[in-house]
Amino acid sequence: MHIVIMGCGRVGSTLAHILEDKGHSVAVIDQNPEAFRKLRAGFKGRRVTGFGFDRDVIAEAGIEKASAFVAVSSGDNSNIISARVARETFGVDNVVARIYDPRRAEVYQRLGIPTVATVRWTADQILRRLLPEGAEPLWRDPSGQVVLAEVETGATWVGERVADLEEAARTRVAFLTRMGDALVPRADTVIQDGDIVHVVARADELERINAAVAARTEGDA
Repeated sequence: MHIVIMGCGRVGSTLAHILEDKGHSVAVIDQNPEAFRKLRAGFKGRRVTGFGFDRDVIAEAGIEKASAFVAVSSGDNSNIISARVARETFGVDNVVARIYDPRRAEVYQRLGIPTVATVRWTADQILRRLLPEGAEPLWRDPSGQVVLAEVETGATWVGERVADLEEAARTRVAFLTRMGDALVPRADTVIQDGDIVHVVARADELERINAAVAARTEGDA
């Protein structure tokens, strides 16, 4: 898919390289043309000089065919404004913005714009939202055998108990992220729309767990 990244700092350039290596087309926007020097010599994506909230600039970056938009410049205001332009003007559903101020981040999470805040950690967080099917776990123990990972529950699990999901997937739910806040659930906690479910499991069990959760249909509810 085509992905537009606003901000060619360490996070933006890291994301651009990882996404290109995964076979995606990438366009990077930055107001400072010198910032593009962070991109490797063989980078094949588009470099666009300008502000990510300028409609002409993001149009030049290919926003109209983009499947995702990422705002990781150094300014909170620029990031959130450009993210809203991408979503509200150009209809890009998959939008992620980096916000340094945690109070602002909570507000934008509640508006439905995912926000994230070390460089590699930020890149991994964004990749998990852009490419959930190929995401790395959130955490691994030193042996690499036990992981903490997100699972995609989908709408069919809304209204169901955490205990039911644990039974179906034969796993342990560590916590939920709800409206930007972490929640340690009880067995009778009901999964709500927008909840992100995090499980702790053996690394070699993740594929089975994701398949078990995804296998649920409307008729099972």
